[in-house]
Amino acid sequence: MLFNRFAAGVLALALLFVATPVIEARQTPAQDAAVKAASPALINLNSATAAELEKLPGVGPAMATRILEYRQKSGGFKKIEELMNVKGIGEKSFLKLKALVTIAPVKVAER
Repeated sequence: MLFNRFAAGVLALALLFVATPVIEARQTPAQDAAVKAASPALINLNSATAAELEKLPGVGPAMATRILEYRQKSGGFKKIEELMNVKGIGEKSFLKLKALVTIAPVKVAER
């Protein structure tokens, strides 16, 4: 008798979950635009100017110049981890920057 009540309860819960429709949270176009405006655009290490690089946390004029010099000497960044090859950017600084930067191939006109 006890088992039958338990089994009936489990069955009722299973039916409740199966019968309950899944509701997806969807954003309106206005909400999508607000999210895009609030999230900063990624900075391309292979095309950024010194002014754009200075917008990154911990990057001032001297650091931006070193990043640009490294980019010129190396022919462009192949992966974002190369930022740690720039004097003054260690692992701790890199971890703050890696979500804010991207790498796009260097175009011939940009070299």
